[in-house]
Amino acid sequence: MKFSETFTSKDSTKLDKETLLILRWIALSGQFFTIILIKFIFNFKLELLLCLSIIAIGVLSNFYLKFKIKEKQLDNYTSTIFLFYDLLQLAILLYLTGGITNPFTILLIIPAIVSSTFLTLRSTINLSIITILALVIITIDYYPLPHTGDLHFHVPNYYLYGIPTAVIVGLVFLTYFGARFGSESRKRTEALNKLELILAKEHELESIGERAAAAAHSLGTPLSTIAVIAKELQKEIGDNPKYSKDTNLLLSQTKRCSEILKNISQDKLEEDNFLSNVNIKDLLNEIVRSFTEISQKKLSLIFEKNELNPKIQRTLEITYGLRNFIGNAVKYSNSFVDIILESNEKITEIKICDDGPGFSEDIFNVLGEPYIRSENKIINSKSGLGLGTFIGKTLLERMKATVQFSRYSKTNGAMVIIKWNTKDLISI
Repeated sequence: MKFSETFTSKDSTKLDKETLLILRWIALSGQFFTIILIKFIFNFKLELLLCLSIIAIGVLSNFYLKFKIKEKQLDNYTSTIFLFYDLLQLAILLYLTGGITNPFTILLIIPAIVSSTFLTLRSTINLSIITILALVIITIDYYPLPHTGDLHFHVPNYYLYGIPTAVIVGLVFLTYFGARFGSESRKRTEALNKLELILAKEHELESIGERAAAAAHSLGTPLSTIAVIAKELQKEIGDNPKYSKDTNLLLSQTKRCSEILKNISQDKLEEDNFLSNVNIKDLLNEIVRSFTEISQKKLSLIFEKNELNPKIQRTLEITYGLRNFIGNAVKYSNSFVDIILESNEKITEIKICDDGPGFSEDIFNVLGEPYIRSENKIINSKSGLGLGTFIGKTLLERMKATVQFSRYSKTNGAMVIIKWNTKDLISI
């Protein structure tokens, strides 16, 4: 992700109220005990009552957040308001306790960092600007914080102005990091939600198939009864033209319904077989066959006879993940796709190779991420290299596989390597 991408994102996530409450209690407690320590242990001269009053207002604001704000997830506006108040409160305390010479000045950047992770770009920029203004003010003017006795804390000018400069640099760096982290986190969450949706739909289809098969078995007996009665009626009616046409139609439609139900039952048996154990070569053959029926490109399954052909559990994750990568290879290949299966007692490896353009050099390191960029173009789910690859990789990794991307030496096209420990694959 480039710098411009990070700071052009307009999306945000909601800030958890409980998390913000805990962070604010920690900050307020730290402020209170620090003020007490400085005043009564180190005997520093400061505006104690004023400082404690500011902290007390912060405590009241946290009670307001806890009891008056009903939402468990705070929207962008509400979160910004509370973060702004926290920034303002800390700035005032720093103003009263030594200004820029106070070592706790660095804490001013926290609200902007929190905003960069969870909130919108506008909120982050506004809080960053206010933070910089606060730093400038407490550098120019502040209540000095003298030591006890005749000693006074003196800071050289070069150091005095170096502190806010360093804090501002830290603010920019950490804000950018927070924005990038937040953006990547939101994209990954979105991708995982889509993945869960796909799996939910697959399981729903399974459920529909089971209900259809149950209905087929249940309807079999009534249809058989109807057919028997229709045949008896046909015998009674004989060649009577007035009714024979109707009885013949009844028998033909009953037969048709029986055939439909038979097909449903057969499909269910196939589905049951689909969910049972299967040799990995047979699984690959079925997947390859499904693509050869819709594509003119040549798909070859390469398998040595002396290799193992382990029987595995045919899970949705493995099937969908393999179909995803084979489908991508078919889509981007020029004329053919090689699926190479190698299996022994230790390792089972599937290589999906094509004669297409291959992977760009600039995306090798980010392949498998939910959204990737190549040649100044964002690659999303529609391309198959963004979200599609992420979903396929995630599904297979759930099934104890490792997924790698490379170039096919034979054609310089793309190659996806899916590898299991054979024992792990069999035990799934």
